[in-house]
Amino acid sequence: KGVENRRARFVCAIAIAVNGEVIETFEGEVRGTIVDAPRGEDGFGYDPVFQPDGYDKTFGEMPQELKNRISHRAAAFKLALEFVEDEMSVLDDDFDL
Repeated sequence: KGVENRRARFVCAIAIAVNGEVIETFEGEVRGTIVDAPRGEDGFGYDPVFQPDGYDKTFGEMPQELKNRISHRAAAFKLALEFVEDEMSVLDDDFDL
C-alpha cells in the first residue's frame, strides 16, 4: 500500500547441462503490475495480484491455458526447446539420421 511504482516481473531461468556441465542457459520474463487487491482464485503465490502487461486480468483470473502460454516459464522453455531442436538438427546432419 502507498507505493506508486507497482511494476513487477516474473523471471524463469532454465539451464541445460551435459554430464554436470552447463552448456546453455535461457531466461523468460513476463512484465506487469501488482494490483491493489487480489483478484481471481486460480494459480498460486502472487498470481492473484500480478497483472501482465497487455491484459486486463491477473494471472489468478486467467484461464490456465492462457497463463501457461504467456508465462515466464513458457518463454524460457520455448527458447530452450528451440536450442535443443537446433542442436538435434546439427546431429542429424552430422550422422545422417
